[in-house]
Amino acid sequence: MSDKIIDFPTDWVSAHLRTYVESNGAEGHLYYGRPTLLLTTVGRRSGLKRRTPLIYGRDGDAYVVVASNGGADEHPLWYHNVVALPQVEVQVRAEVFTAVARTATAREKAALWEQMVGIHGEYADYRRKTARDIPVVILTRA
Repeated sequence: MSDKIIDFPTDWVSAHLRTYVESNGAEGHLYYGRPTLLLTTVGRRSGLKRRTPLIYGRDGDAYVVVASNGGADEHPLWYHNVVALPQVEVQVRAEVFTAVARTATAREKAALWEQMVGIHGEYADYRRKTARDIPVVILTRA
């Protein structure tokens, strides 16, 4: 596996990532007022490291992210990667750490979903756009 990290390819997302990384999290942590972290996964087929910025919430010491994919009918690629290879790297501001990702249980998801909609109201819109059950993912320090 290479140490090279491939950043999310969409232009505006890529610009956000660059700002976050180049400032070591001093800039970009709040994106339009919403807290974001950088999630680095390992591609389940390629073995390449891929980095994605995600809005997050907290559940105790754990971080919580939503695999919304903007309400598309398919899960985002990063979600498929964490299901297959749950050890990930997370950056929150300047802190970088290894974590283990897991999908929230139905019981956990109910409260976590409401919390995340409170942080980013568009998640409720995304859920209306798709028949897919949008996963909530819990990131726990390894």
